[in-house]
Amino acid sequence: MARPELDLGIPVRIPYHSTNTEDISFNMSAAAKARVQALSEQLVKAREDPGQFEGIPRIPTIAGDSSGQRVKGKVVIVTGCNSPLGIGRASAHLYARNGARAVFICDYKTDHLETHKRELKSLYPEVEVHAHQIDAGKETDVERVVNEALAKYGRLDVFFANAGISHLPSRIFEASADDFMKTMRTNALGVFLATKHGARGMLQTSKEKPYPGGSIIGTASVAGLRSNAGATDYSASKAAVISIMQTACYQLTGTGIRCNAVCPGIIETGMTSLMYEAARARGTEKKIGQLNPLMR
Repeated sequence: MARPELDLGIPVRIPYHSTNTEDISFNMSAAAKARVQALSEQLVKAREDPGQFEGIPRIPTIAGDSSGQRVKGKVVIVTGCNSPLGIGRASAHLYARNGARAVFICDYKTDHLETHKRELKSLYPEVEVHAHQIDAGKETDVERVVNEALAKYGRLDVFFANAGISHLPSRIFEASADDFMKTMRTNALGVFLATKHGARGMLQTSKEKPYPGGSIIGTASVAGLRSNAGATDYSASKAAVISIMQTACYQLTGTGIRCNAVCPGIIETGMTSLMYEAARARGTEKKIGQLNPLMR
């Protein structure tokens, strides 16, 4: 695309819509172009059956890698990893695939954790995988897994606080205070504890890691941003996650520690599997994607 000149001789870029990634990315780096291409593939490429590992569906790979190994040599903790359809399990695979030295996969439920560990070891034999039962809302459990990472490796680089629960949607005058507090304990307190102890671990330095730093991620939701996207307890807990990350990011300024919340839309996980199964039975599965801005 030609770049027209204004009267002052200053080159300007005219924004426009195009389906040609070369048209819209002439100013992008090679890595950015690769990411755009990978995202485009996710939207149009049909999913292939990934097969199974010990009776559990494997993680499907739609697009190729968009960059190099971004966490090479780093130590990662992920909570909420037990569900075969969960974000936690898929993220653990991405961290291992991207060169992590060690990945701690954690959950309160453990019926699939050891299977996930074996699968990760079979795919990424160079990665050290540790499976732990922890209650994300119990401080001693979170502190214990952080201390183990520091004792084994002398560092902590990533803490993905992904553990979350949800009760059946109900109107506010039908919901119980106990259910509200249970949801807040796992979804909000769990992220607070991960941030508190994760930051402590990331501040620790060593010969191998001479400077503090790391990344703390909390799983929030679009339900924490707008109305009618979840029950009151769930929505409040996810709004709290966003606030915790914003506040922690400010308080950790200058430490090299980044704090971010991710806000997924409706995707298929163990938590939403019943909705997806019902949609498939009705033949309306594709309509679910229409609720997400990018139709994914």
